[in-house]
Amino acid sequence: MLYFSKLRIIIIIAVSLILSYFALSNFINSEDKILNKKINLGLDLQGGSYLLLEVDNSPIINQKLQSKLLEIRKFSKSENINLKNLILINNKIEFNVSDEFKEKINDALDNDESKINPYYPEFKTHQLLVNTNNDKFILELSDYGLVLIKNSSLEQAIEIVRRRVDELGTNEPTIVKRGNDRVLVELPGLDDPSRIKKLLGKTANLSFQFVSNKAEGSFGIEKLKYDGEDNEEFVSRRIIISGENLIDASPSMNSQTNETVVTFNLDRVGTKKFAKATTSGVGKKLAIILDNKIISAPTISEAIIGGSGQITGDFTFQSATDLALLLRSGALPAPLNIIEERTVGPDLGKDSIKAGIISLIIGFCLVVIFMLYKYKYFGVIANIALILNLVILLGILTIFEATLTLPGIAGIILTVGMAVDANVLIFERIKEEIKNEKNKVIAFDSGYTKSRTTILDANITTFIAAFILFFMGTGPIKGFSITLGVGIITSLFTVYFIARLLTSIYVLRNKDKEKLI
Repeated sequence: MLYFSKLRIIIIIAVSLILSYFALSNFINSEDKILNKKINLGLDLQGGSYLLLEVDNSPIINQKLQSKLLEIRKFSKSENINLKNLILINNKIEFNVSDEFKEKINDALDNDESKINPYYPEFKTHQLLVNTNNDKFILELSDYGLVLIKNSSLEQAIEIVRRRVDELGTNEPTIVKRGNDRVLVELPGLDDPSRIKKLLGKTANLSFQFVSNKAEGSFGIEKLKYDGEDNEEFVSRRIIISGENLIDASPSMNSQTNETVVTFNLDRVGTKKFAKATTSGVGKKLAIILDNKIISAPTISEAIIGGSGQITGDFTFQSATDLALLLRSGALPAPLNIIEERTVGPDLGKDSIKAGIISLIIGFCLVVIFMLYKYKYFGVIANIALILNLVILLGILTIFEATLTLPGIAGIILTVGMAVDANVLIFERIKEEIKNEKNKVIAFDSGYTKSRTTILDANITTFIAAFILFFMGTGPIKGFSITLGVGIITSLFTVYFIARLLTSIYVLRNKDKEKLI
């Protein structure tokens, strides 16, 4: 029947007031951590940067095959197998072997228990494909071997990118993977896109290596350029410590030289290695190398045994801050290339918000006028429920601090139509019931009851579609599905609790009128 207990009425009012307060908190400032929640604006509304990055896996693949080559060489020595012409060329390991060792090599590479060439039971394949041509063996990564390397490097890249972006303090960034080797980064409200591009584009492989007086042709020596300069140094390939040994890094001012420097602290292993190297290397130049470019090469004046030091260079405070950020976040497993870039200005975002709000107001007003014209007093009830529906919807989005995008606004506009649709179905059903039922209270109650199945079917099927869009879609599609899904729930709440409560109050007070609807 059209009856609401006092407890149910209190619950409806309490829920409506609480969610309305959260909706209004978007327009007021509060210092309360719980109540100070707001809906975040997406990239298309707030402005910011959109970057699609691609992981260059070629260095990792080369490194992996280099490791395999060393494993094969070590295995051949342990088994006294004479391998000839063992080389890595075009991402393929090639070598020659005499007939007497062919079977042994074949067994070592094609065995399911092989340590050199592991077998993946889930893929039914080895890591390396083995091809033979007489006495020549040619090894290359299998498709699944490549997929595993790419997945691993992509997961690491996403984690490192997330650390770097979080260090910048960007509000509500979106960092997700796209395919096997791409990362999508959306940074709403970012006002310096060039800086983030510079930070994300650097691999940040840090190493400390001694400067050598020997020529480049000497074994274990390489020639590297200074960062931003044409000067070069011959550097030993032996790495004293790497970025993996760093615990922390931060920008600071050298009080003696009044220069901006980057101070760093090393872990226990790095401290021991650094102390040993600087003790024996007093008077030598130690090159600090980032991504194969020398940042600086100071002369060691005394042993550094405290596990901390300074990186000097021609730094501004901003560049020192960025370098410290890169070192703290860790090195990328592989270089990232920017293959797509878009920047949305705040003015364009304001235009999008304005267009979305205008379309929402126009649609809302047309619906309100139609309901008033068609259903009179009950149109007023439907419109009150519609307003509360929008307020409650905003309240729920605010509680979860959801990110609102332009498609999200479209989802809200669609919710307006769906909320009214339920009331139309109910009111039309009530008209039919009044024709066959003299008791108006029973007719109204039957109208709500008998239209419930139709309304639930329509909303559940739409909710399923929104659910699928959320898990299968990306970016803007998710924003649309979230507002649509939440809007369906709030529509049902306002129709069957708020609108029905107001309808019951009006009907019970005016049940003696000849015509109610």
